[in-house]
Amino acid sequence: MKILGIDSSGLVASVAVVEDKELLGEYTINYKKTHSQTLLPMLDELKQMLELDVDSIDAIAVAAGPGSFTGLRIGSATAKGLGLALEKPLVAVPTVDGLAWNLWGARTLICPIMDARRNQTYTGLYAFDEHQEFHVLVEQCAVDINEIVDQINERGEAVTFLGDGVPVFENIIAERVKVPYFFAPAGMNRQRASSLANLAMQYIKEGKTVSAADFRPDYLRLSQAERERLEAQRGAKE
Repeated sequence: MKILGIDSSGLVASVAVVEDKELLGEYTINYKKTHSQTLLPMLDELKQMLELDVDSIDAIAVAAGPGSFTGLRIGSATAKGLGLALEKPLVAVPTVDGLAWNLWGARTLICPIMDARRNQTYTGLYAFDEHQEFHVLVEQCAVDINEIVDQINERGEAVTFLGDGVPVFENIIAERVKVPYFFAPAGMNRQRASSLANLAMQYIKEGKTVSAADFRPDYLRLSQAERERLEAQRGAKE
């Protein structure tokens, strides 16, 4: 089974092709460029380097959210366009789940934290058991950073943090986390399309695919513009 992975949910843009148990190629950029500038050229470069016949792809895995509203829209539009053109199914992988998969086999709790602004984080809690089965302990959510820290402390288990929220919330983690904690190293601490594609294979076995026409990203919360519009409407009524 050959899966194309696309992740532009955060600061990182990443594309990968995974076939069964092999990573054929991956292109990941974490630099000051917009995903509209990088994603399609990265896909084209990967296609050329792998001499990839796009018709040979079985499915397209896409980070389904949450994350950057603009990034999710770009990734969603790219995946939907390819899916429609190639008549291939999409696999909608929750962004935070895909991020957690970077730490496959970890013996600690896994806590991805993405910066959602205003002291909020997109996060969840995950673990691998002794059989390397992946477990979602707390489903991805948008919460105050202190709320997920409280849940970690209540569990009383060591935890590894990763994601672009680590540098943002590192001081809070240092002050409030009462269990042993670690930070994932470079190469494992940001979104990876290969992790997304690997997790997608598990989803496909469970029948979790969606047509390109039906796929919609899951933002988990309203955009800033939408929140400001609602606040303005409430203010006008008062």
